[in-house]
Amino acid sequence: MLKLVIAGAGGRMGKTLVAAAEEISGVQLVATLSRHSGDGDIDTVLSNADVLIDFTRPEVTLNYLVICKKHGIKAVIGTTGFSSAQMQQIEGFARDIAIVLAPNMSIGVNVSLQLVEAAAKALGLDYDIEVFEAHHKMKVDAPSGTALALGEVAAKARGQLLADVATYDRNGISAPRERGSIGFSVVRAGDIIGDHTVFFAGPGERIEITHKSSSRATYAQGAMRAAQFLAGKKVGLFDMREVLGLR
Repeated sequence: MLKLVIAGAGGRMGKTLVAAAEEISGVQLVATLSRHSGDGDIDTVLSNADVLIDFTRPEVTLNYLVICKKHGIKAVIGTTGFSSAQMQQIEGFARDIAIVLAPNMSIGVNVSLQLVEAAAKALGLDYDIEVFEAHHKMKVDAPSGTALALGEVAAKARGQLLADVATYDRNGISAPRERGSIGFSVVRAGDIIGDHTVFFAGPGERIEITHKSSSRATYAQGAMRAAQFLAGKKVGLFDMREVLGLR
């Protein structure tokens, strides 16, 4: 039986994760953590776990990983908004413990990543790429981690670095679009769980790859699969496409 601890259990995603853990066979939810948990409580709780599932904030996640490393606990991280320096810290932790890090654990989103990668590779620079995303008004990072992941796979498939070609802001009079650029558009409104569309606009045609979430349950189910995947891993940094056998 795989023993789980879920962080951020008081939030919307946390509650969905708790419900999923209680329904799935082969795992046991041994404890939950919230922002009110003290340092001593966190250390004690994690020492009794096999895997931590964490959908919180970057600074909170990194604090948890320090304790996970101390006790040899594996981690499933759905937190988004990490800086480059924070990502380097996570890569460092993955030399000591096994981690699944994914901005979106939905099976459908990860299939969408495969489709975007294939389309970008086939269509090349003659097709302009725009990544559109919409989320609820309480989401604090933009573009979403999923939108950035979609942009990254598209750029990589065309032999580019996203940092070199991304356009995040258009305002006033701007120059004509640069060939090979990848644009991002963001909506924050209402209670939208998560919509993502990648547009490939070329001569005389447009291809749209869209994923829309109607429930957080799909993320939770993906997180449970990620936790079970880690049961057979000792160290390393993995993503959901590896969890799902998509690469």
